[in-house]
Amino acid sequence: MTLEIRPDDPSSPAVRALVTAHLAGMFANTPAESVHALDVDGLAADGIRMWSAWVDGDLAGIGACKDLGADRAELKSMRVVDAFLGRGVGRAILRRIVDDARERGIESLWLETGSTDDFVPARRLYLSEGFEECGPFPPYAADPLSTFMTRRL
Repeated sequence: MTLEIRPDDPSSPAVRALVTAHLAGMFANTPAESVHALDVDGLAADGIRMWSAWVDGDLAGIGACKDLGADRAELKSMRVVDAFLGRGVGRAILRRIVDDARERGIESLWLETGSTDDFVPARRLYLSEGFEECGPFPPYAADPLSTFMTRRL
């Protein structure tokens, strides 16, 4: 499998379709007040860097990083296409985001993910890549459906 990770535009057709599917899945399984995933417009906002992963011309996943100021950034909108789950795509995107953050002088990365069983694979990935659970960080409030994590770079 040849994996290419590149900066991307969230409005490109393939990425837009994946973001739309990602949001639909979030809203189907989580109350709206606990969904923190960004839509296409949110991913296109200033201060957000987005990447896509491609395998043999097929979109395999996406991930983004949102600047929080004060040398901090937040991991956003990590999603792997179902056909590519378990093949290292999410880990590769995460590592690319971490490398880019380091290059830009970011000192810590933060994230919010789900706390239910559906999110166990995501939490395991983040833990295996050096993230640790923490309390909520701005702009989040405590939520039993959220797990918050951080990692020093």
